[in-house]
Amino acid sequence: MIQFTKETCGNLDAALRREWLETNGLGGFASSTIIGLNTRRYHGLLVAATRPPVGRVVLLSKMEETLFIDGQPFDLSANCYPGVVHPQGFRYLKQFRLDPFPVFTYEIDGVEIDKTVFMVYGENSTVVQYELKKNNHPESPEKLRLELRPLIAFRDYHSTTHENGAINSAVEQNPGITSVTPYQGLPALHLGHNADELRKTGEWYRNFEYDAERERGLDFSEDLFNPMVLRFDLRLRRPASVIASTERRDVALVAEYRKAEITRRQRASASSPVEDAFAQDLAAAADQYIVSRGDQKTVIAGYHWFSDWGRDTMVALPGLTLLTGKHEVARSILRTFAKHVNQGMLPNRFPDAGETPEYNTVDATLWLFEAARAFLAYTGDLEFVRNELYPVFADIIAWHVRGTRYGIKVDAGGLLASGEPGVQLTWMDAKVGDWVVTPRRGKPVEIQALWYNALCIMEDLAQKFGDEASQKRYRNMATVASWSFNRLFWNESTGCLYDVTNGVPPDPSIRPNQIFTVSLPHSMLSPERAKSVVEKVQEHLLTPYGLRSLAPTDPQYRGRYTGGPVERDGAYHQGTVWPWLMGAFITAYVKVNGGSDGAHRQAAEWLVPLKEHLADAGLGHISEIFDGDPPQRPCGCIAQAWSVAEILRAYVEDVKAIRPGALVESQPLQARPQTSCAT
Repeated sequence: MIQFTKETCGNLDAALRREWLETNGLGGFASSTIIGLNTRRYHGLLVAATRPPVGRVVLLSKMEETLFIDGQPFDLSANCYPGVVHPQGFRYLKQFRLDPFPVFTYEIDGVEIDKTVFMVYGENSTVVQYELKKNNHPESPEKLRLELRPLIAFRDYHSTTHENGAINSAVEQNPGITSVTPYQGLPALHLGHNADELRKTGEWYRNFEYDAERERGLDFSEDLFNPMVLRFDLRLRRPASVIASTERRDVALVAEYRKAEITRRQRASASSPVEDAFAQDLAAAADQYIVSRGDQKTVIAGYHWFSDWGRDTMVALPGLTLLTGKHEVARSILRTFAKHVNQGMLPNRFPDAGETPEYNTVDATLWLFEAARAFLAYTGDLEFVRNELYPVFADIIAWHVRGTRYGIKVDAGGLLASGEPGVQLTWMDAKVGDWVVTPRRGKPVEIQALWYNALCIMEDLAQKFGDEASQKRYRNMATVASWSFNRLFWNESTGCLYDVTNGVPPDPSIRPNQIFTVSLPHSMLSPERAKSVVEKVQEHLLTPYGLRSLAPTDPQYRGRYTGGPVERDGAYHQGTVWPWLMGAFITAYVKVNGGSDGAHRQAAEWLVPLKEHLADAGLGHISEIFDGDPPQRPCGCIAQAWSVAEILRAYVEDVKAIRPGALVESQPLQARPQTSCAT
């Protein structure tokens, strides 16, 4: 259980850096800080996915909460206005804990109240409940009332709203359910409640400030509308309950919802293949990224602002679904993305604004092969791979050989070239206007590692399916690629690999991309070269929270991820630390050290800071990125799918050495024969 005492809750700096997140399996969420002070435009009690998993809108931003003890008001909420935090309800906050969802314990003059927040799985519904736990007030008050003032935003979650005359302030009242529909084209917000009294208000609360957005150089001011006040008599000894939803939900369902959600969370934690708190916490976190897209499943890349990305989904799939036994979910995700392959390319992103996928990635498609290999190793479902994936894979290889979008094409040396001016195709994809920060046109090192790995996977599959002609062809393609790679990419002067070769002097930048030439199951490197690569990455790039995206000795290195969009995107892959890369590094480290006990112990030590990080930033999750310079402040999304997935995978497979028997990477690295792929 993650919990914080009054000391932390009463310290604004400490409290505001810690955020809770509740999700609903549809792409919707609820989130704020541990004191309920919203610091982001993405914070809200109900951020609904109107076109799951996208179309997300902030409907209910928050509740203004006041406890009346014999008529004397005590504000429990907190907001940031220009130059002031008001009210300061966090001063009454005795404790915050995740148990398993957010529970806020307030204590005022002997009166103790628990506030609980959770979402209903599969619905755009958030339950907020207040329960009187103790009443040790010295004067035994005759009146104990709670007043809630819902503040609504009704806007896209990437924007902010401001006072306007277009709002429809009408409030529809039915027994136990109150509804508002302030703007056409957006769903109604229904508040199921057990309030004793409801009063219409129709007031604007102005100039909320979101410091996280201010720091990001974005619009940080917002006005919110209060349509009504709900009042509850706490002396009745029943919880004051509200269900904020896009559906009409009876508050009598709260106990049932709560029980179901606790059971679901317990199952998610129990899906961990390792019975320890770290693995179970990661397994519980992993479950929150798996969401619905139509009748299939997909993966939200990160909260609060990412949708489902092809690259992130394929990288994260083993950790999110295979280690946790969610094999049917993995099958659904692979099926969803395979159906959207077009001209030999996997979608890079399903945009928020519509359903037309974007095809602008060279590596997402290749990660699909590795995700399918892991799926087969964990499930043994050869029939699914043969019927639904193998034909798609063969078509992908054919497209890459003859050439597809953005100059993606196998060159005469058997390596995969890609890139056009003004286009970013690898995972290092930051772009500001026409400026591609890390263009990497030509032959990036990790693309060759993924291409070779894909060819070896295809050779293995062709052999399993009795496709001898294809088996021979893929073997020959892999052999040529391996020979060309070792001739072009080895930088003797640094003892590691060039980052990109493109017909001009190769790029000697020391970046983490080369680690995949060792960590992937099929490697083109000799054991000596592989060990040298791992050592060089460890020397220049390893931090307590992941790998830097560029060595600090490089003149282009940026050690702080701060400022507006231009400054932040300029640092995104120029030194910023990425936790997801720690997974590949640990796999590579254990491999080149022969899977020794010492290697496992060292890998476990490297993960300790990330274990402690679960109680910081996005609680129970691992952040998207960290500053390159110490003390490596967490930045970006507070909860990132591939960060959680890769740390869980590395912890289980490489630290605990729990692997499916068919996995080739369970074997120590051996010299690879140049005539075929190692299996």
